[in-house]
Amino acid sequence: MPFSSFGLHPDLLRGIKEMGFTRPTPIQQDAIPPGLQGRDVLACAMTGSGKTAAFLLPILHRLMPKRRGVTRALILTPTRELAAQIEEHLSQLAVHTPMSGAAVFGGVGMGPQEHAFRTGVDVIVATPGRLLDHFRFPYAKLDGLEILVLDEADRMLDMGFLPDIRRVLKHLPPRRQTLFFSATMPAPIMTLTRELLRQPATVNLERKAAPAVGITQAVYPVAQDVKSSLLLELVKRDEMKNALVFTRTKHRANRLADFLTRHGVNCERIHGNRSQAQRTAALEGFKSGRFRLLVATDIAARGIDVEALSHVINFDVPAVPDDYIHRVGRTARAELTGDAFTFVSPEEEGDLAAIERAWASGFPASCCPTSTTTAGPPRSWRCRWRSASRPSARAKPRIERAPRPRRSGEASSRPLRVRARAGRRHPPIWSALETLGPARTGQRPTHRRPGGR
Repeated sequence: MPFSSFGLHPDLLRGIKEMGFTRPTPIQQDAIPPGLQGRDVLACAMTGSGKTAAFLLPILHRLMPKRRGVTRALILTPTRELAAQIEEHLSQLAVHTPMSGAAVFGGVGMGPQEHAFRTGVDVIVATPGRLLDHFRFPYAKLDGLEILVLDEADRMLDMGFLPDIRRVLKHLPPRRQTLFFSATMPAPIMTLTRELLRQPATVNLERKAAPAVGITQAVYPVAQDVKSSLLLELVKRDEMKNALVFTRTKHRANRLADFLTRHGVNCERIHGNRSQAQRTAALEGFKSGRFRLLVATDIAARGIDVEALSHVINFDVPAVPDDYIHRVGRTARAELTGDAFTFVSPEEEGDLAAIERAWASGFPASCCPTSTTTAGPPRSWRCRWRSASRPSARAKPRIERAPRPRRSGEASSRPLRVRARAGRRHPPIWSALETLGPARTGQRPTHRRPGGR
Protein backbone atom coordinates (compact mmCIF):
# COMPACT_ATOMS: atom_id res chain seq x y z
CA MET A 1 0.00 0.00 0.00
CA PRO A 2 1.62 3.34 -1.02
CA PHE A 3 1.15 6.59 0.91
CA SER A 4 -0.84 7.97 -2.03
CA SER A 5 -3.65 5.53 -1.19
CA PHE A 6 -4.49 7.58 1.92
CA GLY A 7 -5.54 10.58 -0.19
CA LEU A 8 -2.91 12.86 1.34
CA HIS A 9 -2.21 16.30 -0.12
CA PRO A 10 0.33 16.16 -3.00
CA ASP A 11 2.66 18.55 -1.18
CA LEU A 12 2.80 16.14 1.74
CA LEU A 13 3.52 13.24 -0.58
CA ARG A 14 6.50 15.19 -1.95
CA GLY A 15 7.87 15.63 1.56
CA ILE A 16 7.33 11.93 2.34
CA LYS A 17 9.23 10.93 -0.80
CA GLU A 18 12.14 13.27 -0.01
CA MET A 19 12.42 11.74 3.48
CA GLY A 20 12.91 8.34 1.85
CA PHE A 21 9.64 6.74 2.95
CA THR A 22 8.33 4.33 0.33
CA ARG A 23 5.47 2.51 2.05
CA PRO A 24 3.66 2.96 5.36
CA THR A 25 4.46 0.85 8.40
CA PRO A 26 1.68 -1.23 10.02
CA ILE A 27 0.93 1.42 12.66
CA GLN A 28 0.69 4.06 9.92
CA GLN A 29 -1.66 1.90 7.86
CA ASP A 30 -3.99 1.49 10.85
CA ALA A 31 -3.79 4.95 12.46
CA ILE A 32 -3.69 7.38 9.50
CA PRO A 33 -7.17 6.66 8.00
CA PRO A 34 -9.17 7.30 11.22
CA GLY A 35 -6.92 10.28 11.95
CA LEU A 36 -7.77 11.79 8.57
CA GLN A 37 -11.47 11.24 9.29
CA GLY A 38 -11.23 13.30 12.48
CA ARG A 39 -11.82 10.35 14.82
CA ASP A 40 -10.09 9.88 18.15
CA VAL A 41 -7.34 7.26 18.01
CA LEU A 42 -6.01 5.00 20.77
CA ALA A 43 -2.87 3.20 19.60
CA CYS A 44 -0.46 0.88 21.36
CA ALA A 45 2.64 1.40 19.26
CA MET A 46 6.07 -0.06 19.90
CA THR A 47 9.15 2.13 19.79
CA GLY A 48 10.57 2.51 16.29
CA SER A 49 7.28 1.62 14.57
CA GLY A 50 6.84 4.93 12.74
CA LYS A 51 4.12 6.38 14.95
CA THR A 52 5.43 9.95 14.67
CA ALA A 53 4.37 10.11 11.01
CA ALA A 54 1.17 8.27 11.96
CA PHE A 55 -0.07 11.36 13.80
CA LEU A 56 1.82 14.13 11.97
CA LEU A 57 0.45 13.29 8.52
CA PRO A 58 -3.25 13.47 9.53
CA ILE A 59 -2.57 16.73 11.41
CA LEU A 60 -0.84 18.40 8.46
CA HIS A 61 -3.40 17.18 5.93
CA ARG A 62 -6.40 18.32 7.98
CA LEU A 63 -4.96 21.73 8.85
CA MET A 64 -3.62 22.71 5.42
CA PRO A 65 -6.89 24.32 4.19
CA LYS A 66 -7.30 26.25 7.45
CA ARG A 67 -6.40 29.90 7.94
CA ARG A 68 -2.87 30.49 9.22
CA GLY A 69 -2.09 32.39 12.44
CA VAL A 70 -4.00 30.11 14.83
CA THR A 71 -2.48 27.23 16.77
CA ARG A 72 -4.75 24.29 16.01
CA ALA A 73 -2.67 21.28 17.13
CA LEU A 74 -0.80 20.49 20.34
CA ILE A 75 1.53 17.50 20.76
CA LEU A 76 2.58 16.61 24.33
CA THR A 77 5.78 14.60 24.84
CA PRO A 78 7.74 13.51 27.94
CA THR A 79 11.24 14.79 27.07
CA ARG A 80 12.92 17.77 25.45
CA GLU A 81 14.81 15.59 22.97
CA LEU A 82 11.62 13.93 21.75
CA ALA A 83 9.87 17.29 21.40
CA ALA A 84 12.75 18.66 19.31
CA GLN A 85 12.79 15.53 17.17
CA ILE A 86 9.06 15.63 16.45
CA GLU A 87 9.29 19.30 15.50
CA GLU A 88 12.16 18.45 13.14
CA HIS A 89 10.13 15.67 11.49
CA LEU A 90 7.19 18.02 11.16
CA SER A 91 9.37 20.56 9.35
CA GLN A 92 10.65 17.87 6.98
CA LEU A 93 7.19 16.55 6.14
CA ALA A 94 5.76 20.05 5.72
CA VAL A 95 8.69 21.49 3.75
CA HIS A 96 6.51 22.09 0.66
CA THR A 97 3.52 23.44 2.61
CA PRO A 98 2.85 26.72 4.45
CA MET A 99 2.50 24.84 7.75
CA SER A 100 4.64 25.89 10.72
CA GLY A 101 5.53 24.38 14.08
CA ALA A 102 7.50 25.14 17.24
CA ALA A 103 9.01 23.12 20.08
CA VAL A 104 8.29 24.30 23.62
CA PHE A 105 10.43 22.78 26.37
CA GLY A 106 12.54 23.75 29.37
CA GLY A 107 16.25 24.45 29.63
CA VAL A 108 16.15 27.24 27.03
CA GLY A 109 14.84 30.79 26.97
CA MET A 110 11.10 31.42 26.81
CA GLY A 111 11.37 34.35 24.37
CA PRO A 112 11.26 32.43 21.06
CA GLN A 113 8.55 30.19 22.49
CA GLU A 114 6.46 33.20 23.46
CA HIS A 115 6.84 34.47 19.89
CA ALA A 116 5.49 31.14 18.60
CA PHE A 117 2.38 31.54 20.78
CA ARG A 118 1.82 35.14 19.74
CA THR A 119 2.22 34.48 16.00
CA GLY A 120 0.05 31.39 16.14
CA VAL A 121 2.18 28.61 14.65
CA ASP A 122 0.03 25.76 13.37
CA VAL A 123 1.48 23.04 15.62
CA ILE A 124 3.11 23.28 19.05
CA VAL A 125 5.16 20.35 20.34
CA ALA A 126 5.62 20.72 24.09
CA THR A 127 6.63 19.11 27.34
CA PRO A 128 3.96 19.52 30.04
CA GLY A 129 6.08 21.47 32.55
CA ARG A 130 7.22 24.25 30.21
CA LEU A 131 3.75 24.48 28.66
CA LEU A 132 2.26 25.13 32.10
CA ASP A 133 4.89 27.85 32.61
CA HIS A 134 3.56 29.63 29.52
CA PHE A 135 -0.06 29.16 30.53
CA ARG A 136 0.59 31.55 33.43
CA PHE A 137 0.72 34.41 30.93
CA PRO A 138 -2.16 35.84 28.88
CA TYR A 139 -0.47 35.34 25.49
CA ALA A 140 -0.57 31.53 25.83
CA LYS A 141 -4.13 30.87 24.74
CA LEU A 142 -5.10 27.81 22.72
CA ASP A 143 -8.78 28.60 22.19
CA GLY A 144 -8.57 27.53 18.55
CA LEU A 145 -7.11 24.12 19.28
CA GLU A 146 -8.64 21.30 17.22
CA ILE A 147 -6.23 18.38 17.68
CA LEU A 148 -4.43 17.08 20.76
CA VAL A 149 -1.75 14.35 20.63
CA LEU A 150 -0.33 12.56 23.66
CA ASP A 151 2.82 10.77 22.56
CA GLU A 152 4.66 8.27 24.81
CA ALA A 153 1.86 8.61 27.35
CA ASP A 154 3.15 5.78 29.52
CA ARG A 155 6.55 7.46 29.79
CA MET A 156 4.86 10.67 30.94
CA LEU A 157 3.11 8.59 33.60
CA ASP A 158 6.45 7.10 34.70
CA MET A 159 7.98 10.58 34.96
CA GLY A 160 5.12 11.84 37.14
CA PHE A 161 3.53 14.08 34.52
CA LEU A 162 -0.02 12.79 34.91
CA PRO A 163 -1.11 15.65 37.25
CA ASP A 164 0.51 18.15 34.85
CA ILE A 165 -1.37 16.64 31.91
CA ARG A 166 -4.66 17.06 33.77
CA ARG A 167 -3.77 20.72 34.44
CA VAL A 168 -2.92 21.24 30.76
CA LEU A 169 -6.30 19.79 29.72
CA LYS A 170 -8.09 22.51 31.72
CA HIS A 171 -6.61 25.10 29.32
CA LEU A 172 -7.81 23.32 26.17
CA PRO A 173 -11.21 23.38 24.43
CA PRO A 174 -13.30 20.33 25.39
CA ARG A 175 -14.35 19.62 21.79
CA ARG A 176 -11.31 18.37 19.90
CA GLN A 177 -9.81 15.34 18.22
CA THR A 178 -7.46 13.40 20.48
CA LEU A 179 -4.76 11.03 19.26
CA PHE A 180 -3.33 8.90 22.06
CA PHE A 181 -0.13 6.89 21.52
CA SER A 182 1.54 4.72 24.13
CA ALA A 183 3.95 1.81 23.98
CA THR A 184 2.28 0.12 26.96
CA MET A 185 -1.16 0.44 28.52
CA PRO A 186 -0.97 0.30 32.34
CA ALA A 187 -4.15 0.82 34.35
CA PRO A 188 -3.71 4.60 34.99
CA ILE A 189 -3.22 5.17 31.25
CA MET A 190 -6.39 3.23 30.43
CA THR A 191 -8.27 5.34 32.97
CA LEU A 192 -6.98 8.52 31.31
CA THR A 193 -8.02 7.29 27.86
CA ARG A 194 -11.59 6.72 29.05
CA GLU A 195 -11.69 10.32 30.23
CA LEU A 196 -10.19 11.82 27.06
CA LEU A 197 -11.40 9.76 24.11
CA ARG A 198 -14.81 9.45 22.51
CA GLN A 199 -15.42 6.15 20.68
CA PRO A 200 -11.81 5.94 19.54
CA ALA A 201 -10.44 3.82 16.74
CA THR A 202 -8.19 1.33 18.52
CA VAL A 203 -4.90 0.01 17.13
CA ASN A 204 -2.91 -2.94 18.52
CA LEU A 205 -4.41 -2.81 22.02
CA GLU A 206 -4.18 -6.59 22.30
CA ARG A 207 -0.48 -6.61 21.41
CA LYS A 208 1.85 -7.72 24.20
CA ALA A 209 4.83 -5.45 24.74
CA ALA A 210 7.92 -6.87 23.04
CA PRO A 211 11.08 -5.57 21.38
CA ALA A 212 10.82 -4.62 17.74
CA VAL A 213 11.36 -7.22 15.06
CA GLY A 214 14.90 -7.13 13.67
CA ILE A 215 16.76 -6.80 16.97
CA THR A 216 19.37 -9.46 17.72
CA GLN A 217 19.60 -9.72 21.52
CA ALA A 218 22.30 -11.20 23.72
CA VAL A 219 23.17 -11.22 27.41
CA TYR A 220 26.73 -10.98 28.78
CA PRO A 221 27.06 -12.32 32.35
CA VAL A 222 29.80 -10.13 33.82
CA ALA A 223 30.98 -8.93 37.22
CA GLN A 224 30.00 -5.35 37.97
CA ASP A 225 33.55 -4.03 38.23
CA VAL A 226 34.67 -5.32 34.83
CA LYS A 227 31.70 -4.04 32.80
CA SER A 228 33.68 -1.03 31.61
CA SER A 229 36.53 -3.22 30.44
CA LEU A 230 34.12 -5.53 28.63
CA LEU A 231 32.54 -2.61 26.79
CA LEU A 232 35.96 -1.28 25.83
CA GLU A 233 36.93 -4.72 24.49
CA LEU A 234 33.77 -4.94 22.38
CA VAL A 235 34.39 -1.45 21.00
CA LYS A 236 37.99 -2.32 20.10
CA ARG A 237 36.81 -5.22 17.96
CA ASP A 238 35.50 -2.65 15.46
CA GLU A 239 32.22 -4.51 15.00
CA MET A 240 30.19 -1.56 16.29
CA LYS A 241 29.56 1.27 13.88
CA ASN A 242 27.94 3.25 16.68
CA ALA A 243 26.29 2.42 19.98
CA LEU A 244 23.92 3.97 22.49
CA VAL A 245 24.96 2.87 26.00
CA PHE A 246 22.43 3.03 28.84
CA THR A 247 23.29 3.35 32.52
CA ARG A 248 20.97 3.53 35.51
CA THR A 249 22.32 6.74 37.02
CA LYS A 250 23.83 10.04 35.95
CA HIS A 251 26.94 9.40 38.04
CA ARG A 252 27.58 6.07 36.34
CA ALA A 253 27.07 7.71 32.93
CA ASN A 254 29.71 10.31 33.77
CA ARG A 255 32.19 7.72 35.06
CA LEU A 256 31.74 5.46 32.04
CA ALA A 257 32.09 8.32 29.56
CA ASP A 258 35.28 9.49 31.31
CA PHE A 259 36.67 5.93 31.26
CA LEU A 260 36.00 5.51 27.53
CA THR A 261 37.46 8.92 26.72
CA ARG A 262 40.66 8.11 28.64
CA HIS A 263 41.02 4.98 26.50
CA GLY A 264 40.69 6.84 23.22
CA VAL A 265 37.01 6.24 22.40
CA ASN A 266 35.10 9.19 20.93
CA CYS A 267 32.05 9.40 23.15
CA GLU A 268 29.73 11.86 24.84
CA ARG A 269 27.10 11.69 27.58
CA ILE A 270 23.50 12.81 27.91
CA HIS A 271 21.45 12.96 31.12
CA GLY A 272 19.33 15.26 33.24
CA ASN A 273 22.21 17.14 34.86
CA ARG A 274 23.54 18.33 31.49
CA SER A 275 22.37 21.69 30.19
CA GLN A 276 20.07 21.74 27.19
CA ALA A 277 22.89 23.08 25.02
CA GLN A 278 25.14 20.20 26.11
CA ARG A 279 22.39 17.63 25.51
CA THR A 280 21.64 19.01 22.06
CA ALA A 281 25.31 19.13 21.10
CA ALA A 282 25.87 15.55 22.31
CA LEU A 283 22.90 14.21 20.37
CA GLU A 284 23.79 16.09 17.19
CA GLY A 285 27.41 14.94 17.43
CA PHE A 286 26.30 11.34 17.83
CA LYS A 287 23.90 11.53 14.90
CA SER A 288 26.55 13.12 12.68
CA GLY A 289 29.12 10.44 13.55
CA ARG A 290 31.51 12.69 15.47
CA PHE A 291 30.94 10.53 18.55
CA ARG A 292 30.96 6.78 18.17
CA LEU A 293 29.30 6.11 21.51
CA LEU A 294 26.66 8.06 23.41
CA VAL A 295 26.33 7.20 27.10
CA ALA A 296 22.86 7.99 28.39
CA THR A 297 20.39 7.50 31.18
CA ASP A 298 16.80 6.59 30.31
CA ILE A 299 16.23 10.19 29.24
CA ALA A 300 17.17 9.00 25.74
CA ALA A 301 15.25 5.73 25.84
CA ARG A 302 12.08 7.08 24.27
CA GLY A 303 11.63 8.32 20.76
CA ILE A 304 15.19 9.37 19.94
CA ASP A 305 15.74 8.42 16.32
CA VAL A 306 19.34 7.83 15.24
CA GLU A 307 19.55 6.71 11.64
CA ALA A 308 20.89 3.15 11.25
CA LEU A 309 22.00 2.80 14.89
CA SER A 310 23.88 -0.51 14.94
CA HIS A 311 24.03 -1.32 18.66
CA VAL A 312 22.30 -0.63 21.96
CA ILE A 313 24.21 -1.60 25.09
CA ASN A 314 22.41 -2.02 28.41
CA PHE A 315 25.41 -1.35 30.62
CA ASP A 316 23.04 -1.76 33.57
CA VAL A 317 19.94 -3.93 33.45
CA PRO A 318 16.87 -1.66 33.62
CA ALA A 319 14.84 -2.01 36.80
CA VAL A 320 11.52 -1.79 34.89
CA PRO A 321 10.86 -4.36 32.14
CA ASP A 322 9.17 -1.82 29.87
CA ASP A 323 12.32 0.30 29.93
CA TYR A 324 14.21 -2.60 28.35
CA ILE A 325 11.85 -2.56 25.37
CA HIS A 326 12.24 1.18 24.90
CA ARG A 327 16.00 1.11 25.28
CA VAL A 328 16.58 -1.60 22.69
CA GLY A 329 14.00 0.05 20.45
CA ARG A 330 16.57 2.73 19.59
CA THR A 331 18.03 0.23 17.11
CA ALA A 332 16.24 -1.69 14.33
CA ARG A 333 14.01 1.31 13.65
CA ALA A 334 12.00 1.71 10.46
CA GLU A 335 12.25 -2.04 9.74
CA LEU A 336 16.07 -2.08 9.86
CA THR A 337 18.14 -4.49 11.95
CA GLY A 338 20.40 -3.99 14.94
CA ASP A 339 21.99 -5.60 18.00
CA ALA A 340 21.13 -5.18 21.68
CA PHE A 341 23.60 -6.40 24.31
CA THR A 342 22.83 -6.51 28.04
CA PHE A 343 25.56 -6.72 30.67
CA VAL A 344 24.24 -8.67 33.68
CA SER A 345 26.06 -8.83 36.99
CA PRO A 346 25.05 -11.44 39.60
CA GLU A 347 23.07 -8.89 41.61
CA GLU A 348 21.04 -7.97 38.51
CA GLU A 349 19.78 -11.48 37.76
CA GLY A 350 16.42 -10.68 39.39
CA ASP A 351 15.86 -7.70 37.09
CA LEU A 352 16.76 -9.82 34.06
CA ALA A 353 14.30 -12.53 35.14
CA ALA A 354 11.57 -9.89 35.47
CA ILE A 355 12.21 -8.75 31.89
CA GLU A 356 12.00 -12.35 30.65
CA ARG A 357 8.71 -12.87 32.47
CA ALA A 358 7.28 -9.62 31.14
CA TRP A 359 7.44 -10.69 27.53
CA ALA A 360 7.47 -14.45 28.00
CA SER A 361 10.72 -15.15 26.26
CA GLY A 362 14.29 -16.04 27.15
CA PHE A 363 17.52 -14.29 26.30
CA PRO A 364 20.32 -15.83 24.35
CA ALA A 365 23.61 -15.58 26.21
CA SER A 366 27.11 -14.57 25.24
CA CYS A 367 30.19 -14.61 27.40
CA CYS A 368 32.86 -12.04 28.01
CA PRO A 369 35.57 -12.05 25.38
CA THR A 370 39.14 -12.04 26.65
CA SER A 371 41.29 -9.19 25.48
CA THR A 372 44.06 -11.64 24.66
CA THR A 373 42.09 -13.63 22.12
CA THR A 374 43.28 -13.24 18.55
CA ALA A 375 41.39 -16.05 16.86
CA GLY A 376 38.69 -13.83 15.34
CA PRO A 377 34.92 -13.91 15.85
CA PRO A 378 33.67 -16.79 17.99
CA ARG A 379 31.77 -19.61 16.38
CA SER A 380 29.82 -20.34 19.53
CA TRP A 381 29.62 -19.17 23.10
CA ARG A 382 28.93 -21.25 26.18
CA CYS A 383 28.20 -19.60 29.52
CA ARG A 384 27.42 -20.94 32.97
CA TRP A 385 26.90 -19.53 36.42
CA ARG A 386 28.37 -21.24 39.46
CA SER A 387 27.17 -20.95 43.00
CA ALA A 388 29.74 -20.50 45.74
CA SER A 389 30.01 -20.39 49.49
CA ARG A 390 29.55 -16.92 50.88
CA PRO A 391 32.82 -15.03 51.26
CA SER A 392 33.10 -12.24 53.78
CA ALA A 393 32.46 -8.55 53.27
CA ARG A 394 35.46 -6.58 52.11
CA ALA A 395 36.01 -8.46 48.94
CA LYS A 396 37.70 -7.20 45.87
CA PRO A 397 37.39 -9.60 42.96
CA ARG A 398 40.44 -11.11 41.38
CA ILE A 399 40.35 -11.41 37.60
CA GLU A 400 42.05 -14.26 35.81
CA ARG A 401 42.38 -14.06 32.07
CA ALA A 402 42.99 -16.84 29.58
CA PRO A 403 46.48 -16.90 28.05
CA ARG A 404 46.91 -15.98 24.43
CA PRO A 405 46.47 -19.04 22.17
CA ARG A 406 49.70 -20.23 20.61
CA ARG A 407 48.28 -20.32 17.08
CA SER A 408 45.51 -18.36 15.40
CA GLY A 409 42.30 -20.31 15.69
CA GLU A 410 43.44 -22.40 18.68
CA ALA A 411 40.79 -22.78 21.36
CA SER A 412 41.28 -21.03 24.68
CA SER A 413 41.43 -23.64 27.41
CA ARG A 414 40.97 -21.38 30.44
CA PRO A 415 37.89 -19.33 31.26
CA LEU A 416 37.74 -15.64 32.11
CA ARG A 417 36.84 -15.80 35.75
CA VAL A 418 35.93 -13.42 38.58
CA ARG A 419 36.46 -14.91 42.04
CA ALA A 420 36.30 -13.70 45.62
CA ARG A 421 39.37 -13.94 47.75
CA ALA A 422 39.01 -16.22 50.73
CA GLY A 423 37.35 -14.70 53.76
CA ARG A 424 35.75 -11.81 51.83
CA ARG A 425 32.25 -11.23 50.64
CA HIS A 426 31.47 -11.05 46.95
CA PRO A 427 28.58 -11.95 44.64
CA PRO A 428 28.43 -15.56 43.42
CA ILE A 429 31.34 -16.70 41.29
CA TRP A 430 30.79 -16.53 37.58
CA SER A 431 32.62 -18.35 34.94
CA ALA A 432 32.37 -17.95 31.18
CA LEU A 433 33.91 -20.49 28.83
CA GLU A 434 34.46 -19.51 25.24
CA THR A 435 34.90 -21.86 22.31
CA LEU A 436 36.81 -20.29 19.46
CA GLY A 437 37.01 -21.48 15.89
CA PRO A 438 38.54 -20.17 12.68
CA ALA A 439 37.51 -16.62 11.82
CA ARG A 440 35.01 -16.40 9.00
CA THR A 441 33.96 -13.27 7.22
CA GLY A 442 30.57 -12.06 8.36
CA GLN A 443 30.03 -14.92 10.81
CA ARG A 444 28.04 -14.04 13.92
CA PRO A 445 27.88 -15.71 17.34
CA THR A 446 25.29 -18.38 17.98
CA HIS A 447 23.86 -17.94 21.45
CA ARG A 448 22.71 -20.21 24.23
CA ARG A 449 20.97 -19.47 27.49
CA PRO A 450 22.96 -19.46 30.74
CA GLY A 451 23.10 -23.00 32.13
CA GLY A 452 23.23 -24.61 28.71
CA ARG A 453 25.79 -27.31 28.15
